[in-house]
Amino acid sequence: MDRWNNSSGVLLVLVAGILWGTVGPAQALAEPSASPVAVGGARILGGGLVLAAVVLATRPRTFLTLARGPLARGTWPPLAAATTATGTFQASFFSAVDRTGAAVATAVVFGLAPVSTGLCERIVLGSALGRRWWAGTACAVGGVALLMVPGPQVHADPVGIGLSLVAGTCFGVYTVSAKVLTRQDVGMTAAVSVTLLAGGTALLPWMLAETPRLAAPRTAALVAWLGIAATAAAYTAFVAGLRRVSAATAGTLSLAEPLVATGIAVAVLGERMSVPVGAGSLLLLAGLVIVSFPARTPRPAGRDRYDGANATGAVKVETTTGKRH
Repeated sequence: MDRWNNSSGVLLVLVAGILWGTVGPAQALAEPSASPVAVGGARILGGGLVLAAVVLATRPRTFLTLARGPLARGTWPPLAAATTATGTFQASFFSAVDRTGAAVATAVVFGLAPVSTGLCERIVLGSALGRRWWAGTACAVGGVALLMVPGPQVHADPVGIGLSLVAGTCFGVYTVSAKVLTRQDVGMTAAVSVTLLAGGTALLPWMLAETPRLAAPRTAALVAWLGIAATAAAYTAFVAGLRRVSAATAGTLSLAEPLVATGIAVAVLGERMSVPVGAGSLLLLAGLVIVSFPARTPRPAGRDRYDGANATGAVKVETTTGKRH
């Protein structure tokens, strides 16, 4: 059962990474006239509204339970941290994409994501970082570095890279905050919608100032895709997966995003895959494979002895006390 839970958690986080991987290419295809901050705000506000509608249609009392129960018991700090990280991530990531391009911005953000997530989990939850995480993260970070090798389509803007680093740190904060919430009696769909709505509300001034541009057909189509698929569906899959895997593992698995973004750029946007990009993609894939396969659960001491005794009809021997029954 534990192995099944781990595998299903890995699959859910990978689904989230695949959906997130469409964000940069979709932005490049749509070429929105609105500013990156306005688009990012519209994305999470739309996603939050979709999830809130789902909760109200299926379990309308969840919001009331969230306000009266978990928040009253002092679990608001991780919710506040997740909200702040969500809003800051959108503003910094979309601005980074605008300044330095989707490829570099995505590579920097999700190259830092597994490191920031693992460190945050170590600091907040005291979790040990296993050998699989170290090996998978090393492969992934090396792969991301290769994706950023200078070339005709790679433009490394210092401010854009700085904004990407901020976004990567926010991803780690959000992931660990969400992991804390999954360990408590919190309706996660409602909690995620609250973080998205609050984060989007903080960016409302930018959205209001650019309402006509957000309403343009191409930009509106982009926001619809980002809100429904790359936010509501992706965040739902991500937090569901977080119930079954560690935050550090989820951070490394999120590197499916730059891998997907690179694949879409080659297949749809017509970008050419250079040797460094090809090698980086293979390293990313290797890192994902390493952390995706669940570790074997060691068999408890004395299990073979006990099973063998029962199979032959012999007496049961207590392995810790030596007593006979």
